[in-house]
Amino acid sequence: MARTSTKARRKVRPRERWIAETLFDDLGFRMTFAVDKVIYEEQTEHQHLVLFEQPFFGKMLMLDGATQITKRDEFIYQEMMAHVPLLAHGRARDVLIVGGGDCGIAEEVLKHKSVRRLTQVEIDATVVEFAKKHFPEFTRPVFADTRFESVIDDGARYVANTARTAERSFDAIIVDSTDPQGPGKVLFGERFYADCRRCLSAGGVLVTQNGVPFFQERELVSSLSKLRRLFADASCYVAAIPTYIGGHMAMGFASDDKRLRRHSVTTIAQRYRKAGSFATRYWTPEIHVASFAQPRFIAEAIAKAGTRTRNRE
Repeated sequence: MARTSTKARRKVRPRERWIAETLFDDLGFRMTFAVDKVIYEEQTEHQHLVLFEQPFFGKMLMLDGATQITKRDEFIYQEMMAHVPLLAHGRARDVLIVGGGDCGIAEEVLKHKSVRRLTQVEIDATVVEFAKKHFPEFTRPVFADTRFESVIDDGARYVANTARTAERSFDAIIVDSTDPQGPGKVLFGERFYADCRRCLSAGGVLVTQNGVPFFQERELVSSLSKLRRLFADASCYVAAIPTYIGGHMAMGFASDDKRLRRHSVTTIAQRYRKAGSFATRYWTPEIHVASFAQPRFIAEAIAKAGTRTRNRE
């Protein structure tokens, strides 16, 4: 079926600058965005950060050439990373977010009445201060909530220290990492996953950002292979996020409670009402359950991760 070109749909005016997402350079293509205005750009201690206005997606944030968030479709990723694990668990009180400096996921987590404490560990203080200035719609309600704690630290180190001291455990850990490059690489290692497991309460759940399987199958298979050596149950669920080019995005899901990703729509709907029936734009009880049904090519990729688990503590 023929597709209508952009020029045929509307006249495109010249741009002074275009910014490319370089995440898939090794595959030989880039997604390039026209820029109305560069709002902020900096090489921080940890990564290159650029925020710009895009004519269709609005404000866009890129870190090291990878799109992190856009004003137009941020709600999809944030809702699915927050509501799926918390409502699958059903009684999460203590939650940890590793990464997530823009506070978008934190805002969604704090909508749950059951949550008594939320800790967010972000490696780059610049990202948090940047978000306070440029994404106040996320940060203001989060930092005003007494349940929220912001920690500037290496996420892997924080989790390792927490696991070693055993002074605290979490009902849900949400890993809002960049892709496995730069400072985010350690968050895809088996040592980090093992430390996360030791930090989870009985029946707790770990959720991870695992890229777009159509282009990043190896990343998903690698992560699930490690998770399946540690947890009784590990798989993924999917969401369609327009700016994460490639179709479905995968979120890794791991727990020692095999029931968590097998609840009915009725159960999830009941938990949603109990949580407060807060407004959503993507997540619904039906989407929650359906997100665990993978297209065959993703299911075949997951099968490559194997099913072997080791003895768990």
